[in-house]
Amino acid sequence: MRLWIKDPLAILAFGAERGVVVEDGRIAELVGRGATPGRPVDKTFDAGRHVIIPGLINTHHHFFQTLTRAHPEGINKELFPWLEALYPIWARNVTPEGFRLATRLSLTELLLSGCTCVSDHHYLFPAGLEDAMDVQAEEAERLGIRMTLTRGSMNLSIKDGGLPPDTVVQDEDTILADCERILSRYHDPDEGAMLQVALAPCAPFTVTKRLMVDTVGLAERFDCKLHTHLAETHDEDEYCLSHFGCRPLDYLEECGWLSDRVWLAHGIHFNDQEVRRLGRHHVGVCHCPTSNMTLASGQCRTKELEEAGSPVGLGVDGSASNDNSNLMESVRHALMINRLTYDAATVTPLDAFRWATEGSARCLGRTDVGAIAAGMQADLAFYTLDELRFSGAHDPIAALVMCGAYAADRVMIAGKWQVEDGMPIGVDVDRLRFEHGEAARRFLETF
Repeated sequence: MRLWIKDPLAILAFGAERGVVVEDGRIAELVGRGATPGRPVDKTFDAGRHVIIPGLINTHHHFFQTLTRAHPEGINKELFPWLEALYPIWARNVTPEGFRLATRLSLTELLLSGCTCVSDHHYLFPAGLEDAMDVQAEEAERLGIRMTLTRGSMNLSIKDGGLPPDTVVQDEDTILADCERILSRYHDPDEGAMLQVALAPCAPFTVTKRLMVDTVGLAERFDCKLHTHLAETHDEDEYCLSHFGCRPLDYLEECGWLSDRVWLAHGIHFNDQEVRRLGRHHVGVCHCPTSNMTLASGQCRTKELEEAGSPVGLGVDGSASNDNSNLMESVRHALMINRLTYDAATVTPLDAFRWATEGSARCLGRTDVGAIAAGMQADLAFYTLDELRFSGAHDPIAALVMCGAYAADRVMIAGKWQVEDGMPIGVDVDRLRFEHGEAARRFLETF
């Protein structure tokens, strides 16, 4: 079926003033000003109320943390004290049922904000949660959302000089065996893939050097992406200098991680020379503005990284350091914090959208999503400007960011509607809110 998405209020694409034609899950044609589709269409969708952008792409998250939003033990702390407070609570309370609900809720939240492709860095594996990646694959398929299953890992606990409790880490053989299982089962390298896999040792202070090195070998064998946290805080700098005798990026290079296979979460505390090294190797960086402000971690050097050659994407980060899973809100936060870092003239709404779409797609190694162009996957987010907050707005694209859009009216993924009239298809939102809320109660009752 050929569907003409006709005459949008505005669209974030060049030469598509009259919309796009979708066919077989792809964008088949852009319809320019004064034009009509080149071939007959089977159906028309009137987009006259909608501002259309490429589906947003979230490149860093921790779904399980939705169970500890605004937790009294975690608020008003910076990263290391925050982790030390919450690790024991997570270790005692994350159950398979709670994890499934957290995954379902996070994916639904992201979808409602306009996300069409997501990555969740899951690194917590207490007893009973060994099939966490399978749960996430099932929930992503259920919602019809694209996902990179980002198999995290930790094998360095408190007794070894790391931060996490002993009960949530795994040994290296167990980790690598499950990584290989997940890659063999779910990693689809083809264009239009709904599921892909990345390997993601958590951070320098939670994994051994051997695991970092061996993970590279596995990623090369399966040709998948690599991900980890790096340079998020000055505490991390001090940890690496104390334990490894070098800065975090030097340690990363020693482990064989400086390549275009890698994207990093946060990437805040890099000096000029390190920014150039990252760019030279085309290492991606996921900018997490909301989390960085919440934990007072610092300000990512987005402009310098892009100028050096590094892809810059966008992520909401964990829902206990962000406290929501709304990437459209993070688009606005990215604009604001980067204007504070640089200036108001050279950081525009288009920059923030680029990080959340094209930049994020490059971080995940995808060339089939992240833009509205002929041949790309039909992943689109539709917003209305009907609310009071938009009254008087003259530039519809800029208004989404400047006036604070946070919920999509419609979302299309691979040519299929997954959100209609602001509601996710096939999800009982009230039931999900109740069940997730009940699961979260135990995290407060037992701390």
